[in-house]
Amino acid sequence: GSSSCLGVMTRAGAVLAGPSLALFGIRDEAGSFGVGAATPDAAESSPAVIAGLALDRAIAAAGRHGEVPTLVWLTAAPGHEEACIAGLEAMLGPDVPIVGGSAADDAVAGGWYQLTRDATYNDAVVVSAWFPSGRVVSAFQSGYTPTATRGQVTRASGRTLHEIDGQPAATVYNTWTGGAIAAAMREGGGILGDTSLHPLGRRVGEVGGVPYYRLAHPATVHPDGSIDLFADIAEGDELVLMEGDVEALLSRAGRVAIDARALADLGPDDIAGALVIFCAGCMLTVRDRIDRVVTGLADSLGRAPFLGCFTFGEQGCFVGGEN
Repeated sequence: GSSSCLGVMTRAGAVLAGPSLALFGIRDEAGSFGVGAATPDAAESSPAVIAGLALDRAIAAAGRHGEVPTLVWLTAAPGHEEACIAGLEAMLGPDVPIVGGSAADDAVAGGWYQLTRDATYNDAVVVSAWFPSGRVVSAFQSGYTPTATRGQVTRASGRTLHEIDGQPAATVYNTWTGGAIAAAMREGGGILGDTSLHPLGRRVGEVGGVPYYRLAHPATVHPDGSIDLFADIAEGDELVLMEGDVEALLSRAGRVAIDARALADLGPDDIAGALVIFCAGCMLTVRDRIDRVVTGLADSLGRAPFLGCFTFGEQGCFVGGEN
């Protein structure tokens, strides 16, 4: 488990005020499930190695040594998700779907946590290895479309974007978005809510001539003109300004559920249940209409129960198979 921004959602609705807790139970007598956790102090090595250690422990907990999981559920602290995926793929290969969401708090202040049956953490990688007797299907969408506005990263370090096309990143991004972060640029601070409709995209591949993108949402702007992102960035990357609208954010969860059903040719009555990862920044943008998101999921999933959390990083499989 992990913390979620503001609250949770289930078929019963969304709770975004006050303490809340949601649990999702699976009964599968012919299947096996295991959870493993690892922290930086458990392995003096990279996040990739730590993720691999957590996976080893999860497979051992499932009692399925030497077998490849049907799906890996990743619950990490924000900051090193790309490395975690690389570590998991180094052990499993690229064909095992990795799905999950990074722990969140209410203010991007580091108050997130992860939990297992043994302990709670604030900087762990928690991995769940799934060996179900039935099918598991996932779908992953950004809900944003590319614009013609783009530029090249000319200076970056880790998740901090310093320059685009040789200019301060904040100046360029503010110009691209028509002043979306103008107020925050003077003293610096969080900009997640101000930028949720305009993340930065990088092309991953294409299907039928239509490209698809992985996103990096801006998190914080600094007085020196740099921007911290919720994803790694590298010099030479081409950034594309993506755009969305409130209506798309409200309807996309239901659309993704329909896509998952279509991948396995499932009707609404064929589903046992669903786990839903929803971007916290997007939730903050539509929080006063979050019931629309719940209704869309319920309509798409029939009578199946679902649990949804609001995360600071979303992991899944693109249509081309990439984690």
